[in-house]
Amino acid sequence: MIPIGINVKGFCMSEEKPERLPLRERVFNAASTLFYEEGILGVGVDAIAKAAGTTKMGLYRQFESKDVLITEWVAHQVTQYRAVLDELAKRWPDEPRRQLLGFAQFIADDVERSSHRGCSFINTIAELPDDAHAARKLIEEHKAHQLERLAALCRACGFARPESTAIHLTLILEGAQAVAQNRSVPHLGHHLMALTEDILTARVS
Repeated sequence: MIPIGINVKGFCMSEEKPERLPLRERVFNAASTLFYEEGILGVGVDAIAKAAGTTKMGLYRQFESKDVLITEWVAHQVTQYRAVLDELAKRWPDEPRRQLLGFAQFIADDVERSSHRGCSFINTIAELPDDAHAARKLIEEHKAHQLERLAALCRACGFARPESTAIHLTLILEGAQAVAQNRSVPHLGHHLMALTEDILTARVS
């Protein structure tokens, strides 16, 4: 078990009481929770404003539109995911295999405690059919960047086919996040780690 200690759902992690937080932070935290639990299309600005203890006008003073709020929510999650890989690199700078296993463990832990809502990135892509939406673009860029970081770690491991290995790892990690939503596989995190170990062992040059 490799504890990372980062919440990727974007919920409020502040120890302050919600009413003491700045309005912008209250709005963002309320939107983050509602977007994840009820879906971005199922939540209106009225509901967000009410949950944040403000008015619709108060919300719009902080975020000019719901689309801006959605995009900032996605950007916040992207930052958190990248922070996981950054933290692993700091802990084990000369151990790329351990970094790969650490990232897989982070995903395994996340899918084990995930609700039926599953991965917010998957949900957001599904709910935003416009491929030009800024939030979709952020997710696409994030996934491409994450794949390259995994490939770089695979190259550092000396694997014969590092790019292919990174793709295979991405497929099982993304697949596990999708399966978590339908809860069809018991002990999903355990199976994810076992498969990750198998891939990394098989790709040693």
